Amino acid sequence: MIYPDNFETKIRFDKVRELLKKQCLSALGRDLVDELKFSESFKRVSRRVNETNEFKTICLEEENFPLGHFIDVRSSLEKIRIEGTYLELEELFNLKRSLESISAILRFFKNKEEGSYPHLMKLTGNVKMYPYIFERINAILTKHGRMKDNASPELLQIRSSLTQKQATISRRMQALLRAAQKDGWVDQDVSLSVRDGRTVIPVASAYKRKIKGIVHDESATGKTSYIEPAEIVETNNEIRELEYAERREMIKVLREFTEQVRPYIDDLFLAYAFLAQIDFIRAKAKFALQVNGLLPQMRETPTVLWENAVHPLLYLTLQAEGRKVVPLNIEINDKQRIVLISGPNAGGKSVCLQTMGLLQYMFQCGLLVPMGEKSKMGIFDNIFIDIGDEQSMENDLSTYSSHLMNMKHFLKYSNAETLIMIDEFGTGTEPALGGAIAESILDKLNRKQVRGVITTHYTGLKHYASEAEGVENGAMLYDSHKMQPLFQLHVGKPGSSFAFEIARKIGLPEEILKSATDKIGGDHINFDKHLRDIVRDKRYWETKREKIRVNEKKLAQLVESYEHDLKETSSLRKEIISKAQEEARQLLNQANKSIEKTIREIKESKAEKEKTRLVRKAFEEQKEALTQSDLQEEERINKKIQKLKDRENKAKKFRGETSPQESRSEKVVPQKKKQFDPSVIEKGDSVKLDSQRTIGEVIEVNDKTAVVAFGSLLTSVSLNRLTKLSKTQAKKENTTYNQTSALVQERISKRKLSFRRDIDVRGMRAEEALQIVMDHLDEAIMLDISEFRILHGTGHGILRKLIRDYLKTVQLVRSCTDEKIQMGGSGITVVHLE
Repeated sequence: MIYPDNFETKIRFDKVRELLKKQCLSALGRDLVDELKFSESFKRVSRRVNETNEFKTICLEEENFPLGHFIDVRSSLEKIRIEGTYLELEELFNLKRSLESISAILRFFKNKEEGSYPHLMKLTGNVKMYPYIFERINAILTKHGRMKDNASPELLQIRSSLTQKQATISRRMQALLRAAQKDGWVDQDVSLSVRDGRTVIPVASAYKRKIKGIVHDESATGKTSYIEPAEIVETNNEIRELEYAERREMIKVLREFTEQVRPYIDDLFLAYAFLAQIDFIRAKAKFALQVNGLLPQMRETPTVLWENAVHPLLYLTLQAEGRKVVPLNIEINDKQRIVLISGPNAGGKSVCLQTMGLLQYMFQCGLLVPMGEKSKMGIFDNIFIDIGDEQSMENDLSTYSSHLMNMKHFLKYSNAETLIMIDEFGTGTEPALGGAIAESILDKLNRKQVRGVITTHYTGLKHYASEAEGVENGAMLYDSHKMQPLFQLHVGKPGSSFAFEIARKIGLPEEILKSATDKIGGDHINFDKHLRDIVRDKRYWETKREKIRVNEKKLAQLVESYEHDLKETSSLRKEIISKAQEEARQLLNQANKSIEKTIREIKESKAEKEKTRLVRKAFEEQKEALTQSDLQEEERINKKIQKLKDRENKAKKFRGETSPQESRSEKVVPQKKKQFDPSVIEKGDSVKLDSQRTIGEVIEVNDKTAVVAFGSLLTSVSLNRLTKLSKTQAKKENTTYNQTSALVQERISKRKLSFRRDIDVRGMRAEEALQIVMDHLDEAIMLDISEFRILHGTGHGILRKLIRDYLKTVQLVRSCTDEKIQMGGSGITVVHLE
């Protein structure tokens, strides 16, 4: 069910119909566009959108699809159902060309592989083409639509006689014209003319009595008379009779053909219904290409999960202007059935509502919709909308009464398969009463499990949405600095109306706004302000979270790189050890040979003492050289292995893991540890200074002070400012600190380089200037900046007082003073930080 009756006009679907009609090739398709209507059948909608999607593929990939003659001849076929009627020559020609187009389309699908276009091929099942009809038409008509001479024997004889008579008259008239020109009755440049189907000679009126014959016409000035010579009158009469005979014979041929084709009229209507479907589906596919429409994932249940959805008419309008439309992302499910959208006027709430209604209606009418490929669309039984002004003088309905009539219909006919869209909910009457009624209606609709989108400015409805299950707040985002809407929907938090900000932007006097603030009360204003603050803070922390996510990804990649290097090194280690073992075997063989040689030399020299001593010395030198080389190689390998182990342990500690060797050593060889006493600080202990994260080592302990080394810096610190750490704590603190310190220091250094020591807030509104000062102060504190300047101007001193009052509430601000007179004086505030 669709409500109200003018639903299509409200969501501007009537404009979509017009665009579809422009894409049609004939009245066949345009008639189906007029018949296009909403369907709640999943099967029917699925078939329609798949047909359109397949033809979209044809438009993109097939260049030879026949689009020659989409001609509507249904009225002609309907006419010849009556006995005695016949098709005119032009109607027969249209039938011939359109049937050729239908036949070409059928051949196109027949030549495709089975399964290429299953839904479109299914349309061809009931279409019948009769070769006899084509043969008979081709026997009657030429390719240009003229009846052939041999369409019947009688017609051939008549046209032959007619040709002969016309040739005879032409020759005789040329002879008479030349004779008249020779006598001077007719000018030399005059040629024969035709009047009332008769060939005549243009003669000057002064000589019209010279030529015997019949005057058929005169020129407007009366100077020329058109005369048919008497000697060819009879021949012309014969030609006229032959032409009548030709017309009678042609009608006879057409009657005979009509009689022959009359039994096939119903089949021909089916063929033209197929041609109409092709024209209609093609128009939908062309429109989809025009607005970037596609087929989302379909669901039988009432589901809405849209990504990058676009209002098609708005897209076309902005595209013509060279601008881009901001897409809509929205989800409606069992837990989030109703989205209550708030935000400033002209912020895009109504466009969001119209986009929702138009796209859902288009889809259930069988059209492709412009949105992301991962989007999901379900089927609704009912779509109700309340948008615009429906006041009626005839029915004595005010604006608010018309809204209540709509709400009555919604409450009566809504169910869990209903999609509702209500714009400016609760307006049109006294705000407090209208808001209360609106809240009660919303509660009832929520209990009926209705799904939909509602826009409002009422604070009470925002409170209700934040507490009620199934209703979720949403906001149209607004740039408070540039004072312009962003046209983006953010679900999860209510939006501010920015009423006072917009009023200031258009130049409403400040005293009016102050008076309005006093009347409405500070609490209400603050609530609106808190909404903006929440949105701003949320945006800030989302940015922070994204940066953290990027950094974590980089760290994960770094750890993965370390693990990869470790595996490669482990493989290399095995290779080196294997190589070393091989070298050791070779060295051992070499040593054995050396020993054998030594023994042989001793025997040969008959054990002379000097010779034995020299041989033994040489052997010892060679042995020492081999041993030294072996030790150096082993030491080099051990150092490399230890280095890799340290890197692996460091990576595991970063991930919070413990190496198996450490676990085993802790369990198998428990050591007796000295009792840890945090109150006693001794030489060699690890300590922290106050709440800082830097770890130092105690070098010397005196009565009340201690000398501590923080890296390369030695300093004397009071004992009561030091916190003693156990070795485990110190190791853990150092590991965590070292891992993050480098990244943090690098970021801080970059931020410090780009930090502006001076900010200019002149000409800004108080609230906007204060926000900029707050942001700048936060950044200065984070970067450990000791001083910066705020240029606010002198004026009446209001901005200066507001800024300094705020700065006095910040604990880390040591002082805020005027700049030197020669540098700007009281127009500049110098902020000194702790």
